[in-house]
Amino acid sequence: MRSQPVTATTRTVVEILDRLVGFDTTSSKSNLPMAEWVRDYLASFGVTSTFVPSEDGTHASLFATIGPSGAGGIGLSGHMDVVPTTGQPWDSDPYRMVERDGRLFGRGTCDMKGFVACVLALAPELKAREANLRVPIHIVLSYDEEVGCTGVKPMIEKFGVTLPKPRIVIVGEPTRMSIVDAHKGGYRFRTEVTGKDAHSSKPQLGVSAIRIAADLIGELGRIEARLKERQSDPRFDPPYASITVSGIEGGIAHNIIPPKCTFTWGVRALPGTDALGISRDLQAYAERELLPAMRAVHPDCKIETQTLGILPPFSSGPASEATTLALKLAGQNETFAVPYGTEASHFQAAGCSTVVCGPGCIDQAHQPNEFIEIAELEKCVAFLRKVAAWAES
Repeated sequence: MRSQPVTATTRTVVEILDRLVGFDTTSSKSNLPMAEWVRDYLASFGVTSTFVPSEDGTHASLFATIGPSGAGGIGLSGHMDVVPTTGQPWDSDPYRMVERDGRLFGRGTCDMKGFVACVLALAPELKAREANLRVPIHIVLSYDEEVGCTGVKPMIEKFGVTLPKPRIVIVGEPTRMSIVDAHKGGYRFRTEVTGKDAHSSKPQLGVSAIRIAADLIGELGRIEARLKERQSDPRFDPPYASITVSGIEGGIAHNIIPPKCTFTWGVRALPGTDALGISRDLQAYAERELLPAMRAVHPDCKIETQTLGILPPFSSGPASEATTLALKLAGQNETFAVPYGTEASHFQAAGCSTVVCGPGCIDQAHQPNEFIEIAELEKCVAFLRKVAAWAES
């Protein structure tokens, strides 16, 4: 087990990653300090960046090009935000990177500032080779991927308008540098139950919103069981579309029948799964099995579901331009599918041939004591150098 990086480039990657981890870019906070640092860093090598700010100006995506101007070329995509550390038992300050036994610990080291650090570390090399690049290399960094890919979508809308549109995009989410050509979609919903309050000694005069919510959650479990029977894809783990209830809130006091209850839930959808149809199925169950009895007690009872976010499933295919190129550059002959979501589906929908390939293991993402192995960063640098060689060949 080593404790020190061995090459100058690796040292640079580690130094940049240390700086990036130091920016607390939890999605609820502004990412501008990190974005401005990246902009200034690239500018020091003569690379100009364009910001795509959020509507309120507190966040910004960054787009930079090295090589010939215009559309085409290859985009290296990463997100700057990270998930919260609240309540997690870290052994060290999550925003101060620590190296132990060849691993770099800190929030975002794996997901996905490690990839961003590799790209930035190679920026001086790419700039030095700029005259020889036959196609551009774009650095594409977004905000708020972790809360619904809200940053990348307005940036993609500018492709072909005020920003060049990459022909190929490599999304550097952690795959242990394996080539991923498909992932599940992520759909988020909030269901609100309006019942009727009453004194708990006379429950027949009220409608418990919590009990109704529990019934709906049970129905989601039954819907998931039916999904398992109808659709399966062994490339994914688990091989079926899954439904998760992530939060529930309701109740006033122990002696009041609760008039309100809200729960949030989500679907990890296989390609081809009608996730919005699941929401409709839940509402149909409510209309058929629950609301008649609820409204017999009080006519204002209702059950409403709101769609909070949609991340479509991603499937590029083994014969796509991005997949074919990534397999060749990585020296691999097998692609993989993963259960987590990325921004790849948005790039693919915009007409950019897309693949997912990046350093680190997704098992470390979002965890306390998140880490990335230095060896993974070195593999990523080697892969990116092959991307650069392809761009000038």
